[in-house]
Amino acid sequence: MITRFITEIKTRFNPFSAGSKSARLFISSLPPTARSSGMAISTQLLPRNSTAPSTLYVKFKDGKEMNLDCEAMGIKSIVEEVDRHSRLLQKEADLADG
Repeated sequence: MITRFITEIKTRFNPFSAGSKSARLFISSLPPTARSSGMAISTQLLPRNSTAPSTLYVKFKDGKEMNLDCEAMGIKSIVEEVDRHSRLLQKEADLADG
């Protein structure tokens, strides 16, 4: 997963719910140096009996924002969506440098 162009991540989930598995896996797949490289990561844990849906908000350096529904999407689809925009930004950065 390309995390170089991500500036902010906000997630909200119930850690005991099966529907929050995608959000937990996405957070765990971030590199350990993500915070020190300038990425703002905010996690809100919901109580055990909460019925609120798991959400994931991702903001990129170009200003694009993604609100992803973690209960409807699996981890592969979430990573695919985030990587799709990151690859576009990578391509633009390569063209600007070259």
